[in-house]
Amino acid sequence: MYFLFSMTKPGPKPSRTSNPSWTPELAYACGLIATDGSLSKDGRHINLTSKDVEQLETFKRCIGINNKIAWKSSGSYRNSCTYVQFGDVVLYKWLISIGITPKKTFTIGVVNIPDNYFADYLRGEFDGDGSTHAYWDTRWHSSVSLYLTFVCASKKHLRWLRGGIKRMFKADGLIRCYTNHVPYLLFAKTEARKVFEAMYYSDAIPFLKRKKDKFDRQWSSLEQSRIGKRPAGFKGGGSIMRIA
Repeated sequence: MYFLFSMTKPGPKPSRTSNPSWTPELAYACGLIATDGSLSKDGRHINLTSKDVEQLETFKRCIGINNKIAWKSSGSYRNSCTYVQFGDVVLYKWLISIGITPKKTFTIGVVNIPDNYFADYLRGEFDGDGSTHAYWDTRWHSSVSLYLTFVCASKKHLRWLRGGIKRMFKADGLIRCYTNHVPYLLFAKTEARKVFEAMYYSDAIPFLKRKKDKFDRQWSSLEQSRIGKRPAGFKGGGSIMRIA
């Protein structure tokens, strides 16, 4: 059971009367909703949950709401996280029309995003459920491996995502599964860099800073290893080390 605690009173209800127009901010917000968000059964409320308050504040600006950020705690597992929830019937129905539906975890497939805003949507998905990992075998300076991944319980959605990335950014990638059978879309080294540069095409767009900074550090270490220098920033024991 979840116990909800609001920091302050909720903000005013949105007065939207027509479907929103596509912008980089809206496309990014859609990517966040498709991963970390949810649509309530009541046909009105939209929720985004995240441990990053920065991400929630960015989401609020992208959507154009001033609702307060609250937090919820699980009595069973003693953990908590922050979230923002708001009511917007028009936006709710519009999200369903483009392919983001309630109970989407295992069923989400194609999301109807215009090509001009696909990179922004993809960046939202990356900030929601994406990650990067870099490993270094200390026995060889040039053995740094770098991966960029998108995780989703729906293979149908990952296949759509992979197709869009391949068509627009010329990066193929692979769909694999973790040991718990959760599928993910994987890009390695130069393909990872190609996807990353496509997503972060400007400094004046919404993104989660810590993820961008992490990839920049990892890529810098990969470049150092390629020219025979000892890559910096790796931690851990044994012959295989990982950059934070």
